[in-house]
Amino acid sequence: MFSKSLKTAMAATLVLTSGAGSVAANDLGAALVGGLIGGAIVNEVHRNRRTTTRRTTTSRNYSAARAQNRETQTSLNYFGFPAGTADGVMGRKSRSAISQYQVYMGFPATGQLTTYERDFLVSSYSRAQIGGPQVIKAMQGGKGVRGLLHTWRDEATGGHGGSGYAGMPIEVSQAVDEIAASAEPSAEQLLQRSGFIHLADLNGDGKNDYMIDTSVSGSSFWCGASHCSVMVFASTPQGYQRNDFMARGVTTADFSCHQGTCRMTEATQLASVAPSTTAPVQNGTVMATAPAPTAVAPAPTTELVAAAPPTPTQPLGGIQLFAAPAAPAPMLSLASHCSKLSLLTGSNGGYMTEASMTDPELALGEQFCLARSYAINSGEGMVAKLNGVTQAQVDSQCDAFGPAVQPFLAKLDSHSSEALVAEVQKFILQSNMSIDQLANTAGICLFSGYRRDNMDVALGAALLMVGIGQKPYAELVGHHLSQGFGVTRATSQAQDWYGLALRALDGGAEPVFAPGQPERIGLIKMAAAQLGGSALVEPVPATASRALLPSFTSD
Repeated sequence: MFSKSLKTAMAATLVLTSGAGSVAANDLGAALVGGLIGGAIVNEVHRNRRTTTRRTTTSRNYSAARAQNRETQTSLNYFGFPAGTADGVMGRKSRSAISQYQVYMGFPATGQLTTYERDFLVSSYSRAQIGGPQVIKAMQGGKGVRGLLHTWRDEATGGHGGSGYAGMPIEVSQAVDEIAASAEPSAEQLLQRSGFIHLADLNGDGKNDYMIDTSVSGSSFWCGASHCSVMVFASTPQGYQRNDFMARGVTTADFSCHQGTCRMTEATQLASVAPSTTAPVQNGTVMATAPAPTAVAPAPTTELVAAAPPTPTQPLGGIQLFAAPAAPAPMLSLASHCSKLSLLTGSNGGYMTEASMTDPELALGEQFCLARSYAINSGEGMVAKLNGVTQAQVDSQCDAFGPAVQPFLAKLDSHSSEALVAEVQKFILQSNMSIDQLANTAGICLFSGYRRDNMDVALGAALLMVGIGQKPYAELVGHHLSQGFGVTRATSQAQDWYGLALRALDGGAEPVFAPGQPERIGLIKMAAAQLGGSALVEPVPATASRALLPSFTSD
């Protein structure tokens, strides 16, 4: 809990705060203090105050080794190898569970995990927390979630079997081979390229569908003068059906599918590969079709009309054609991105390490998705304690974060972390909310934001966490800035926020993501330093104006 002197300082600052500033901050207070989550959380905090204090005391005696052991025990229990209570003590029951796991996986049954055996176990547990069709299917199968270990082990061995690369459908893998045959990168290298494969459920059957963008391959074979081949694979009871388009800069949001047949949803969709208005089948591939034209007019004619200035008799023709490229790009889906990354992580045999890192952006992407899954799991547990509050009510309440913190989100790609944290702290002091309430609400809204792919909510919650002194959460802000989710990519600002989190962890702050993997701190430090070829931002000494701001730390 916070000291009396800190509370006194906060009260004094509140008295000195200008009325104009408090009006903006009260938007958050009005949205949350009197709301469902606010009231429920405050009651829950008071009810569990003794428990919270006990956790704080335990954190002082934090042991990386015991945290690793707890993570191992949790993973063993999840996959059905009973290790008992996850207390960090590897006793007889834990060693027996390890032996069962080793026998199941075909490893020597020693009762002691090798580095690879443990990494595979824990990374599989983290991957399972992301969910997805594979996890759902495993839960419904005879082996339960334990069957995922064999599935992901087989993926990691590479090559083709009943499925393709990294567990992808064989139809998709065959297309990858087809593209690789005409391009310099190998199939494995293509799968590593960002933007090559996109995943989404396009036909609403609960299964992943796939989109391949051949422009990423770098091969002129698949591209025309201005557009490249885009392959969309939709799931059907008989397998995956391929649809071909010519386009550029599209995402899965630009397509919709009915069973195995897909079409572009944009009003400015391009002509399909198939010349006819029907959908002929060639070698098992459905050639996607555009809407039937009212007159025979080849694409070059349309381009000439678009290039000419619009006349008064046709005021909309030119505007529509020229407005489409200027339209804002579709919002990227972090959930879809993490689903794709999980496939790549499995095909690579586990998460990148300092020794194996070859792509800093991919390494940070893996850690982003891992941190996201921890935030979702933590927030889900907090929501479960809110009696009488539905998930819809939680989401509605958390949506108040969006407009309330939008002024800060707009400055992420242009302001330093120190300057922005100072503004967030002033905002917190003017919000008329307790620190406990902010911390618990921010934790819940991290879960709500990431679960629904609402980046404003997730980023706003992460900023509030940093503002109340939980600086390891600055890692999330760094990930958003380096990967471009919910904010414009900004390498130097991303390094600044990574640096803020890493300095806090180096100074003894308790890790909030994957506490049993202390080695990830060094990995993030190395990967962040290599972004854009520049070093991490060094801390700037605080100015005199910062002296009035409190430092929100726990006793």
